[in-house]
Amino acid sequence: MLLRVVHETRYAYTPPVKTAQHVAHLRPAHGPQQAVLAHRLEIAPAPAQCKESTDVFGNTRTFFSLQAVHESLRVVADSLVATRPRAQPGDSMPWEQARERMRYHRAAHYDAAAEFMFASPYAPRDEAFAAYARPSFAAGRPLAQAARALMTRIHEDFVYETAATDVGTPALEALALRKGVCQDFAHVMLACLRSLGLPARYVSGYLLTEPPPGRPRLVGGDASHAWVSVYLPDANGPGQWLELDPTNDRLPGEDYVVLATGRDYSDVSPLRGVIQGGARHTLRVAVTVAPVEGSVESAGNSSNDTRSTP
Repeated sequence: MLLRVVHETRYAYTPPVKTAQHVAHLRPAHGPQQAVLAHRLEIAPAPAQCKESTDVFGNTRTFFSLQAVHESLRVVADSLVATRPRAQPGDSMPWEQARERMRYHRAAHYDAAAEFMFASPYAPRDEAFAAYARPSFAAGRPLAQAARALMTRIHEDFVYETAATDVGTPALEALALRKGVCQDFAHVMLACLRSLGLPARYVSGYLLTEPPPGRPRLVGGDASHAWVSVYLPDANGPGQWLELDPTNDRLPGEDYVVLATGRDYSDVSPLRGVIQGGARHTLRVAVTVAPVEGSVESAGNSSNDTRSTP
């Protein structure tokens, strides 16, 4: 599937900002599941410095600085991405065996996925999460089945409500409320899995949404999305990651675009920064995800979102 993603972020500052430094995670991931065919990042006012690098999780990030006084900031990421159907993992070992395999043992082979077992700023380990998860993790149940059951329970138990939480709402609070948005659903599921000793990571990206029949696709009417990836260890070698979307109770397919992966939202915020001035600001984010028909040459360019922090 060929998708064009346009993610526009606008800040208006009062009083003006004197200087600023920002980091953006707005270039989609490039790998076996998807290929980035084109990407353009537009920044206004023009930055004094702008450079790309790779973070510790393998995501592409862009650092830029603004050294002149400015009353607004506009960042537009325009990406053309070819997605492919996900290859789904086969049978998995019982979840208790998977947990034991990921525990630290003297002289044991190091598995890089182990770093995703630990607590992170938005996904702490807590008995409350373990207690919520346990009904899905019966003794001897294969890990993939148990994780999918947990995904379904979160989808059924939680209400999607944008006004219930904000970008800083703790996962424990979202668990108690049983409300939130995709970011909250993902953080709760991450915390549940990690509290049972299982590696899981946060995935940010986009989901192609279809307009109602007879209605036009709204430019800027989409939003960024977040879901979870749980690690399935293998007894004879490297394991596999299984992606799960608790907001929609489904396995992501070629209608999903992966932007970045990390421990939680704090690792992959689309745009964050440090500013001097601008004590008050307003933020507007518009995202468009649309299929592109025809050849790659005729498709043009593209762009991307999740909640953004100043």
